[in-house]
Amino acid sequence: MSGDIAAAADIITGALAARSVEPDAGGHHGSGEHGAALCLNCGTKLIGAHCHACGQSGHVHRTVGAIGHEIAHGVFHFEGKIWRTLPMVILHPGALTRRYVAGERARFVSPLALFLFTVFLLFATFSAVGGDFAEAVSPGNLSKSHLEFARAAEKARQKVTERQQRRAALIAAGQSTTDIDSDIKALEITANVLGARQKDTDAAGDDADRFTFSNIKTGWPRLDHGIDKANNNPGLAIYKLQSSAYKYSWLLIPISTPFVAMLFLWRRRFGLYDHAVFVTYSLAFMMLMVIALTLGGAAGLPAGWITLTVFLLPPVHMFAQLRGAYSLGKLSALWRLTLLLFFAWFALATFITLLLLHGLAD
Repeated sequence: MSGDIAAAADIITGALAARSVEPDAGGHHGSGEHGAALCLNCGTKLIGAHCHACGQSGHVHRTVGAIGHEIAHGVFHFEGKIWRTLPMVILHPGALTRRYVAGERARFVSPLALFLFTVFLLFATFSAVGGDFAEAVSPGNLSKSHLEFARAAEKARQKVTERQQRRAALIAAGQSTTDIDSDIKALEITANVLGARQKDTDAAGDDADRFTFSNIKTGWPRLDHGIDKANNNPGLAIYKLQSSAYKYSWLLIPISTPFVAMLFLWRRRFGLYDHAVFVTYSLAFMMLMVIALTLGGAAGLPAGWITLTVFLLPPVHMFAQLRGAYSLGKLSALWRLTLLLFFAWFALATFITLLLLHGLAD
């Protein structure tokens, strides 16, 4: 088996080397000026700037600067689309949803691409502006007394030092450090949280009870074991939940779509695809809102204004999107909005519950 793998690797390496020496080998091309150019991807004769068979551009970039262009293009076709899509998703979400469903796909960033990008941008903003999310939401009262906090924090710091020494040895040996990097990050979060709680007990005394995620015994050994581990190392547990939220954020789409579909059961001209587009663009807007408020908070925006925006803007946006996407009257959109707000909270609670079950039982 290892011989077959090595042989395959040699074949691939040879093919790549041959391609680098003779880059035009196996490709078809011609002079666009004489009308004889062929698509470098599929060999079809070009009759315009792009191949009508596979869609590839007739002009192939071969510069270092083009790599950045291709990265941006690969994320969600920045060339004009993003500047048409963002104003629409913010100011005219209903029209955007209706037009995309109706077939205007080339003009706008696809809902899934926009959603994935906003998820990435959201967590990047949290890390850059708001500090580590796990530290921000870590619950208090991780231990009974100042002495226990001090001992636990020092133990975590010692483990960080040990892991860093092992990491240096792995680097020297040319081995991967992915797993130990995650371990170090989790231990650093735990040490910081314990250190903060140690300072709190200096001021508040030793009256606080020890924090636990849950004292419930479910009878499911795997879950109960996970709860015990979370109670013993809350920093690691919260860090894992943060990572899972980023990784599985797409689950919000299939969780939410059936709830929107329930609002239009008797309108058969709207299908699940239509509702999925509605949900995905709506979620992308909500994440853009959180990003803007996070940046605003970092810039000094009063907490009262942030709270007011969180409670008022989502219903207003959802109402406008319902009216525009489904061509509803005001009263029709209003009663659906009332139900949709309830469904949205239920879908979010379902998502958080699934994350907790996954994180604790993993």
